[in-house]
Amino acid sequence: MESKKYLDDISEIKNMMNRSSRFISLSGLSGVMAGVYALIGAGAAYWLVATSGRAYLVLDSRIFNLILLDLAVVAFLSVLTAYFLTAKRARKNGEKIWDASSKRLVINFLIPLITGGIYILIKLNSHHYGLTGSLMLIFYGLALINASKYTIGHVRYLGLAEVLLGLICAIYPGYGFWFWVIGFGVLHIIYGSLMYFKHERS
Repeated sequence: MESKKYLDDISEIKNMMNRSSRFISLSGLSGVMAGVYALIGAGAAYWLVATSGRAYLVLDSRIFNLILLDLAVVAFLSVLTAYFLTAKRARKNGEKIWDASSKRLVINFLIPLITGGIYILIKLNSHHYGLTGSLMLIFYGLALINASKYTIGHVRYLGLAEVLLGLICAIYPGYGFWFWVIGFGVLHIIYGSLMYFKHERS
């Protein structure tokens, strides 16, 4: 009996330490929605290119700017949805949405992501479009891996999958669009669904 109580106390201490050092209220549903937004955005981009009558490497500036706007809308909706769903789950778990652990999470996520974003914009400005999909996947995956130390550990596996997909994409740059769809659309939906059913569904 004393042994069981001791183990329960150790488990409770461990849980408290995890809560103090990790932000554990990330919403799996936000991952699903991010994947859905990515698929819709990819469909819109595909339609823009298909109706332009040009190959994506020789798009005029209007179509190119519309595709960039499309990506920005997908990113904005994904971040907004993640914030609201995660805030809702954090309140349910008795966590603050903005504390030391969530700050560490965001900072470590943004460092590789912003670095990659700037590098990609530099390459686009130089009209080097071929590896854009690969670079987006790789830097996004690295951002997830870097942030995984401060949240649910499973995020690391999503990051590793994104990096691996990005490296394969670099070998087959002509299929960058489809690798992007798989990485930001399909993988997000699969990962978000698994996290929802494992940690959130009650």
